[in-house]
Amino acid sequence: MSTTYTLDTSTSRANPTPAPMKRLTVPAIQRRKADGVTAEPLVMLTAYTVRMAQLLDPHCDLLLVGDSLGQVIYGLPSTVPVSLDMMCAHGAAVVRGSYHSVVVVDMPFGSYEASPEKAFESAARILKETGCAAVKLEGGQAMAPTIRFLTERGIPVMAHVGLTPQAVNALGGYGARGRNDAEKDKILADAHAVADAGAFAVVAEGVLEPIAIAMTQAVAIPVIGIGASAQCDGQVLVTEDMLGLFDRVPRFVKRFADMASFVDAAVQDYAAGVRDRSFPTADQTYQPKG
Repeated sequence: MSTTYTLDTSTSRANPTPAPMKRLTVPAIQRRKADGVTAEPLVMLTAYTVRMAQLLDPHCDLLLVGDSLGQVIYGLPSTVPVSLDMMCAHGAAVVRGSYHSVVVVDMPFGSYEASPEKAFESAARILKETGCAAVKLEGGQAMAPTIRFLTERGIPVMAHVGLTPQAVNALGGYGARGRNDAEKDKILADAHAVADAGAFAVVAEGVLEPIAIAMTQAVAIPVIGIGASAQCDGQVLVTEDMLGLFDRVPRFVKRFADMASFVDAAVQDYAAGVRDRSFPTADQTYQPKG
């Protein structure tokens, strides 16, 4: 007797995941880099809402609830003002909207730097309130003791090296990193440090391609590039950038669609229909029976 399963599209986590559908796990992501090579690159995109998570989830291995939501959703000038409350609220939404991908939630600026104990408190809250699989934090050698502290206590950590947006004030801008020997050596040392500390993967952002390739070859954990190299073990982009929802995007972004134009055209048609009273029609209104 065969059984037919259908995917429940409800966003409620009270509805069980259909039997054939299993969410990927952190160890499964790690195992993708067998023998130092990821045969099929990992696909990662940002998500901040239930509906976007639903749309991205079937195609992605990981969904990142990035602190980039400060700029994308809230219109903030940088990621620095993002709060733990924001990350928990959006992280929970993305978990509710996904069934397949590993959901990773960014730890916002100020929630982990003071001490490993502070980081554990923040990370534990994120995992409890969102149901996500892992957290991500920025920093290399300086954050290695914190990464080790978290992973030894059961909290999977994704690291982030190279261009670290939370440190934009110290870095002096969003320019590419690794343009001199000192920066190159630091980035590679950071990658080794986070891998040795127990991070299950590391994002390499805005680094020169030769450095990204060297990093990917040097560490045993997956290296996920953004503005790095196609030779990394995976890629991540801000979804709204990739979909063409913003006029201005970083140089390393490829627009795979021009959704802003579609939205503009649809809203223009709607506004015209309202103004000339062609909308709503009988099909969109309730009429008396009989």
